[in-house]
Amino acid sequence: MTHSFIYHNGQLRSAADDCLRPGQVGLMNGWGVFSTIKVIDGALFAFPRHWARMNRDAELLRVGFPWSPAQLEAELLRLVEANLAHNSTMRVCVIRNRGGMWESPGLDRDLDLIAFTADRKDWGGPCRLGIVPNARFAANPFSGAKITAWSLNLTYFEQAQVRGLDEVILLNERQEVSECTSANIFAIFPSPSGATVLTPPLSAGCLPGITRELLLEVIRVPGITVREHTLALDDLQRAAGLFISSSTRALLPVSEVEGLSIQTESHVTSALLQAYLQYEQDYLKLPSVRRAQTPAG
Repeated sequence: MTHSFIYHNGQLRSAADDCLRPGQVGLMNGWGVFSTIKVIDGALFAFPRHWARMNRDAELLRVGFPWSPAQLEAELLRLVEANLAHNSTMRVCVIRNRGGMWESPGLDRDLDLIAFTADRKDWGGPCRLGIVPNARFAANPFSGAKITAWSLNLTYFEQAQVRGLDEVILLNERQEVSECTSANIFAIFPSPSGATVLTPPLSAGCLPGITRELLLEVIRVPGITVREHTLALDDLQRAAGLFISSSTRALLPVSEVEGLSIQTESHVTSALLQAYLQYEQDYLKLPSVRRAQTPAG
């Protein structure tokens, strides 16, 4: 459940306020972009990467995005302060208001900026995954954009929960592994020097997750190489272990994939998780990192 206050176009408002119109085109059509950000000790973790992805996706979707990183960060930190949400999860959405025959009259804004926070979710231990064929169309030029039209992902996720699963692996039109509904997936393979960890390339139709990006570009563990590579279901069965990643989950090992026989090696996942958590702490010490103020007393 979201916290008491939301951010809406420069104002902090009660989450119970009626402040949106049906004729805001983006609301009714999923025409917008969003990101989910981990708030740690009052700081928006990896915020420049989230801003860059939203800016890129907004340009692709023809949604305005007029804020500089510093401007947007300052506004979002106001919400953290109002909700005392110094360790939480934040959702940031940019919604397009204009376009098409169903636009509301009298709109004075081309877009809405909306943000809200919630307590972090405990995702538990190792996860059980299902498989959904043909759930991603990798050839679609919008396939890598994180857009607010999210209902298919929510439906796949809900169907998995009904079956007693935690998530599902989404395959593309070539029956390659793409991603999960809200996480990227990785497969671990032993190598002469230690281990190679493979994750599907963006050409498989997956979203460029921020945690995925950090594992590919920043996180370093001796003897472990992380890189992109096309994966099929057979590859998942050959792997020594699997894990998924997201901003809210960090890294979670996979204990079961419905219909497959998989191995559950966990040492590599644990080593990468520890390195990732250490990077979080090191990130908070950077001079450029801004924090929400903490109330006195």
